[in-house]
Amino acid sequence: MRDARECNMTAEENWYANDAATFGDRLAGAREQTGLTQGELAERLGVKLAVLEAWEQDLKEPRANRLQMLAGMLNISLSWLLTGQGEGPEGPPDEEPLDSDINLLLTEMRGLRGEIAQTGERLAQLEKRLRKALKQR
Repeated sequence: MRDARECNMTAEENWYANDAATFGDRLAGAREQTGLTQGELAERLGVKLAVLEAWEQDLKEPRANRLQMLAGMLNISLSWLLTGQGEGPEGPPDEEPLDSDINLLLTEMRGLRGEIAQTGERLAQLEKRLRKALKQR
């Protein structure tokens, strides 16, 4: 991705908006900002590396449950991931990478957030099945 100085962008311009980036660009940018490799993120999501690569190359799109997990793990809003609007990284990182221990802690916290979102979805499905079973009595 080009540097802001190279293309005369102002600080207020949104690097990851729909007119400047695709879903795959935003996904790759957020993943890189967290310090995760494609393989690490794919493993945490429970998908094959080829699937994640296809998402980042805009060849495939993840399902809704994976989108929520991605947003949680990458500490970004779902709307930002889809449209570039909302809570997300400000742009390509200019600063030094975080200390590895801090980065690992942040990554683990994001992973837990994704797992919590997935568990919440599973709980909602179980509740729906229970309500259906109770109505059939």
